[in-house]
Amino acid sequence: MIYNPSWTRFNTDKIEFVSANLRVCVLTLLLSALFIVGWVEPAVAQSPPPNLSAEQLQNLEKLANEAFTLTEKGNFPQAETYWTQIIEEFPTNAAAWSNRGNSRVSQNKLNEAIADYNKAIELAPGVTDPFLNRGAALEGLGKWEDAIVDYNHILEIDPNDAMAYNNRGNAEAGLGQWEKAIVDYKKSADTAPNFAFARANYALALYQDGQKDKALRELRNIIRKYPQFADVRAALTAVLWEQGNKGEAESNWVAAVGLDPRYKDINWVTKIRRWPPTMVAALEKFQQLK
Repeated sequence: MIYNPSWTRFNTDKIEFVSANLRVCVLTLLLSALFIVGWVEPAVAQSPPPNLSAEQLQNLEKLANEAFTLTEKGNFPQAETYWTQIIEEFPTNAAAWSNRGNSRVSQNKLNEAIADYNKAIELAPGVTDPFLNRGAALEGLGKWEDAIVDYNHILEIDPNDAMAYNNRGNAEAGLGQWEKAIVDYKKSADTAPNFAFARANYALALYQDGQKDKALRELRNIIRKYPQFADVRAALTAVLWEQGNKGEAESNWVAAVGLDPRYKDINWVTKIRRWPPTMVAALEKFQQLK
């Protein structure tokens, strides 16, 4: 998954194969954000598959469960191979195409992932997840406007999709449209109060916009609720150091790098996490002068 939370949605629920009367075998696509999205099972036009034995069905279920397990462990190349095997058996299943696209995004195989999302959208045009996933991949290619088109489409279908608001904010930030990004990040956080990264993005965008005191208040509020949130600890480090509060800055830095040492790498913070330029500069200053 692209770390800057332009989120892709992974299906993490149990795989169910249905074959009753005239119903075809379907790999049900339900994901962890199911109750936000309101997607139960897509109505996908499918041609009847060949008769499958109980052994074949068990093998397919095993492949899917293995793919999810490997995804959780971060072994995305191997997860991709399992999704490919499922696609070969169920080529009209949008879920498998979208999940393989997620595995490919996580390997930075963005163009291949977009091809998978395109196929998922072709098979299930009324489902929002492949649009969200494709938008994240487009962001990875710097195609901000195209990503926004996908997020706008999602929000036309579901005006309460918190991930779409967050991701659209990221794309707007990529275009330097910080005021728009602030609005979208806040909408995302207000829609899903436990979506902590949306609130963190909101605080970072406020800082970029010059609203530094408000940004600091937001960061402090987040860390009270999520004390192990490395991103916010690192952001507090930069803000507090710039304000001259060196002791508290150092304390937050020790916590941040203890939780996630990648914040030591300014290139990673800039290009992968994609902090706003003003915040990146503040953290770099801390690292150079501390």
